[in-house]
Amino acid sequence: MFYRASLQAAAALASLSLLAGCGLLSGSESDTDQKIVVGSTSSPSTLDPAAAWDSSWELMRNVFQTLVSFPTGTTSPEPDAADNCKFTDSTSMAYRCTLRKNLKFSNGEKLDAEAVKYSIDRIVKIKVKGGPAGMLGSLDRVETKGDDTVIFHLNTSDATFPFILATPAMSIVAPGDYPKDRIRDDGKVTGSGPYLLDSYKPAVASEMTKNPDYRGFANRKNNAVTVRYFKESTRMVTALKKKKIDAIYRGLTADEVVSLEDNKADNDGLQIVETVGADIRFLVFNPKDPAAGKPAVRQAIAHLVDRDALVAKVYQGTAEPLYSMVPKGIAGHTTSFFDTFGDPSVTKAKDILTDAGITKPVKMTFWYTTDRYGSSTKPEFEELKRQLEDSGLFEITLKGEPWTTFQEGFTKGEYPVFGRGWFPDFPDPDNFIAPFVGKESVTGTPYLNKEITQQLIPATRQESDRGAVSQQFERAQEILVEDVRLLPLWQGKLYVASGEDIGGGERALDPQTVMQLWELYRKTSW
Repeated sequence: MFYRASLQAAAALASLSLLAGCGLLSGSESDTDQKIVVGSTSSPSTLDPAAAWDSSWELMRNVFQTLVSFPTGTTSPEPDAADNCKFTDSTSMAYRCTLRKNLKFSNGEKLDAEAVKYSIDRIVKIKVKGGPAGMLGSLDRVETKGDDTVIFHLNTSDATFPFILATPAMSIVAPGDYPKDRIRDDGKVTGSGPYLLDSYKPAVASEMTKNPDYRGFANRKNNAVTVRYFKESTRMVTALKKKKIDAIYRGLTADEVVSLEDNKADNDGLQIVETVGADIRFLVFNPKDPAAGKPAVRQAIAHLVDRDALVAKVYQGTAEPLYSMVPKGIAGHTTSFFDTFGDPSVTKAKDILTDAGITKPVKMTFWYTTDRYGSSTKPEFEELKRQLEDSGLFEITLKGEPWTTFQEGFTKGEYPVFGRGWFPDFPDPDNFIAPFVGKESVTGTPYLNKEITQQLIPATRQESDRGAVSQQFERAQEILVEDVRLLPLWQGKLYVASGEDIGGGERALDPQTVMQLWELYRKTSW
């Protein structure tokens, strides 16, 4: 029988599985010796943490360690490679971590304070465009004391710094295998995480086995995991139904989710776990483009996009309209774009263009990635094209590229308008504003606004009570609406589909929406 569950209903899912005649494993490592195979449409763009600010984190979380991390059920950082971490001053400008004892990398190197310093320093030194160096703007220097103590000295107050250290981009790497001034590109990984990467074939598969020397928080409930990468989600779902893979994360289309939920007769032995996601989709406008650089053009598009129709036609209830760069469920969420632009209006869009002296249809090219966010991306952009062209005000050309090519294109500023997705680094409003502004914007197009970067964000980072910063982030979102450099479209839900014999799906997603593969396990039959 087919079951649907949410994170809040995990107990109900377990009960239903029991009724179906399956018993759950206790979850202890000694009870399991099987391999889990997971399917995904999102393959890594890099294996080096110093270059990763995308869903490459999925793999990195499972093969590297960070000083602190987000164990299942937590929303604030807790120790991983560290034994303990804390701010040592009242101004949140010095953060000290003491390492666990006897840590080592898979190549035998010692994981000590110098290795931590080396890993963070190389991110800053290499400074990959659109990479994670942009997250370390508040870092002044890294100091070590002995083999086991690291102190991060900040150049300004930053209460979010522990959250940043918890991201897979801050993974600790072996100095002997990772050049200090360039990205490692030999297709291999040397880490200290829960798993060893035994084999990696780009866009094909990652094969991992349990790391016998791992010392961290993860309670591994399987001995090995293979992640298979699919170009088409239809093939991935077929593989699940044929039991070629055990579970799916990332890449299910709305049609596939609905089909898995509703067509129980065709999906015997399958289950799907749903949770509210903090991932968002939005358009990015390049200010250097002759058309996209005009505020009137951007405002007209904001008046025309019908999010309700987009979500209903393409995503069928698996997403919801988003009128703010900060999604629902995160402090500081607003409906600022709706408050300003209201319901879709051709008349208002035409008036804005006319007032700007634009009387002919605006010709523009919209770019999207074909293999990063699932197979629904293409129909999403086809719907956007339809909405804009039906107004008679725009002529839209669509172009799609695989993620690697797409990423190279937008970081070089080659695309006038393009779609981006954002999976949060950590569950805080800072992470839905700061990455997109400043010289090092992850969109590849610098977005300079002094009020946001020099006043609002610094003020919020002095406040350790993250629930008390809503007012500043509401103002930041007002500025985003005024500029319309970014146009939020929708907020997603997250799904893990699996065979009925697979447990742990409801615990496998951390607050960064990164899959913790060690939570998956195979149930035993009674």
